[in-house]
Amino acid sequence: MIRGHFIVLEGIDGSGTTTQAERLRRRLDGEGLPVHVTAEPSTGPIGATIRQFLSGRLVTRLPSGISNPRWTTMALMFAADRQDHLEAEIEPNLRDGVNILCDRYMYSSIAYQSVTAGRADTTGWIAEINRYARKPDLAIYLRINPQEALQRCRERDRNVEMFDDPDLQRKIAQAYERLPELFPDVKIVTVDGGRSVEEVARECWAHVEALRAEGAPE
Repeated sequence: MIRGHFIVLEGIDGSGTTTQAERLRRRLDGEGLPVHVTAEPSTGPIGATIRQFLSGRLVTRLPSGISNPRWTTMALMFAADRQDHLEAEIEPNLRDGVNILCDRYMYSSIAYQSVTAGRADTTGWIAEINRYARKPDLAIYLRINPQEALQRCRERDRNVEMFDDPDLQRKIAQAYERLPELFPDVKIVTVDGGRSVEEVARECWAHVEALRAEGAPE
């Protein structure tokens, strides 16, 4: 059985990762190719807990009072959820020849947790705890102006999460820009996500077609 391709979409909140994952799903499905869309945090037990923290419905009780988990705790939870996600959903589908489209992956952890840590020496540690996470065949980074992304979030009236802060999103966008340098062994392409949905979708599909032209993954 030919393995499926593992493709991830990355970007700050409002960049369009979910929309473009769905557009790619339609194109692959239209080509008669098996495809499965997933996301992180996952729908597994650890991912469900992370979503509770992100939405503010779950907090931790510290000696100083009630608070969100520290960045170290969140980074470890995301890494654990990622391994569970791979074992329970991603790897089985890939082995069956199904193409996987993942809305966010380990590169979001690098960008978000390294910024929220407020320290310059955290990237290596976050990468280390994700060392055994499968590398994608293609990572599509949707670049967008943080202010425009924030406006998109407001227009769709999305619930506020713990990372939804304009200044924080600007710093996270800067962290995403460094990903190709940090991961030279991963095919990371940058797509201008500030254009129309159709224009972005066409460019994303062009990158997927180029990946398919290289042949099936090992």
